[in-house]
Amino acid sequence: MRQAGLAADAGGTEAGMAAQQGSSGRRRGAFDAFDLALRRGTLAGTVDVAKMERAVDRLAPGGGASDVSWRIAGTTDAMGRPALEIRLDGSVPLECQRCLQPFPWPVAQCTTLLLARDERELAVLDAEDDEHEVLLANAPQDAMTLIEDEVLLVLPFAPRCERVACAGAPLVAHDPAAPRASAFAALAGLKNVAAKKAKH
Repeated sequence: MRQAGLAADAGGTEAGMAAQQGSSGRRRGAFDAFDLALRRGTLAGTVDVAKMERAVDRLAPGGGASDVSWRIAGTTDAMGRPALEIRLDGSVPLECQRCLQPFPWPVAQCTTLLLARDERELAVLDAEDDEHEVLLANAPQDAMTLIEDEVLLVLPFAPRCERVACAGAPLVAHDPAAPRASAFAALAGLKNVAAKKAKH
């Protein structure tokens, strides 16, 4: 269950949104979610995550660019219920919790939100569907609030970089599906090496 995205604009760059909105009477960034789903419409743009009020504190100060491309598409789920598909693509600078150095964190997210017309439908959909989140869309939605919600969901609470020089870097994880070398085979290999050296 997700609250309606009705907060004020987060200060992003909504490239082409005004033209796609087709409504000068609404505030900048607001749209009718059910209308977008019915029309299979699309909103898209790029946002600087460093200008998002709720997300900026999660970024590494002075860590570099934090632009993320976004897309909100009206659609339906497999049962024909109206929904929004939200996609994010980009990267943001985070601070590694081991070495305390900034590093780029990839942002690649795709979420489908079912739309509810009222609190009753919200509760029904939320109880019936475990796969998707449900959005109360009984009022115009703010695109940047929905995008910031998705950004916050994709950011880790304790980010860690993969630099070799990073203190406390973990060993490469073993793939359980990969065949494991026999200890006897390894011992035989060592004996063969020793035998070859003795011949020389």
